[in-house]
Amino acid sequence: MENHQISLSIRNVSKTYGNGVKALSNITLDIPMGMYGLLGPNGAGKSTLMRTLATLQEPDAGSIHLGEIDVLLPQEEVRQTLGYLPQEFGLYPNAKAEDLLDYFAVLKGITNRASRKEVVEALLKQTNLWDVRKQKLGSFSGGMKQRFGVAVALLGNPKLLIVDEPTAGLDPAERVRFLNLLSELGENSVVILSTHIVEDVSELCTNIAIINKGQILLEGEPLKAVERLQGKIWRCIVEKSSLPALEQEHKVISTKLLSGRTVVHIYSEENPGNGFELVAPDLEDVYFTTMAGFDKKLVMQQEREVQL
Repeated sequence: MENHQISLSIRNVSKTYGNGVKALSNITLDIPMGMYGLLGPNGAGKSTLMRTLATLQEPDAGSIHLGEIDVLLPQEEVRQTLGYLPQEFGLYPNAKAEDLLDYFAVLKGITNRASRKEVVEALLKQTNLWDVRKQKLGSFSGGMKQRFGVAVALLGNPKLLIVDEPTAGLDPAERVRFLNLLSELGENSVVILSTHIVEDVSELCTNIAIINKGQILLEGEPLKAVERLQGKIWRCIVEKSSLPALEQEHKVISTKLLSGRTVVHIYSEENPGNGFELVAPDLEDVYFTTMAGFDKKLVMQQEREVQL
């Protein structure tokens, strides 16, 4: 399978759980090589989609192909080309990093001792864990554990890497280090980063999809989505007590505290007056506007582009 041909094709995938919760509703996405951000709140269906792509559960309907490979067929070929870092993954706290990675390499089918030693060493260096390879995993920080998880996921040189909510709980320095590692991996495989943190995807992902209640609300390039909001996002600093009245009058998309005052962003195609100033939109504005359903034109334009 040549690198330049690799992309992930998801067609009409649906999943309803036994309790009646419709986790995925007719999801269709084309995910090219590189970093792809799947953005949505907790409970939006992100983890269900990630687990389905990782062959841990089957959809009720739809198809998924990675290049020529049918991901939904129970075959070894899929597992060999797949790496998965779940939101919660158990570690053995008393095992040394080097030993555990070696153990997982055996499970992945790398049985030759010399080549396994080479692979383990290369992955520990790539994830910046070589210097702590003799340490027990129980002593690792959150960021180190996540990087170890990536090392495990990278065994076998997968062409599809699925990473679910990886930066939750990481301090800012660890988060940056971790995201930089992911962006390097995106150079020769499909890397899907599922998160509810807009910042995680804004700098790294060349393409994104916003998902909520099991449906894709928006799909495309972050820069283009931001461009389409030019001239429509307005900002004002107000007292918190005036928020309810503002929400009655305007399409409030986000509020943030700043030194005891409240910074309000609203969506409006015309000057709203009332002391609001025009601001340059960012991906967070795209996210909140899309989630609130205020910019129907944005979503309709998106649907037209998908159909073309």
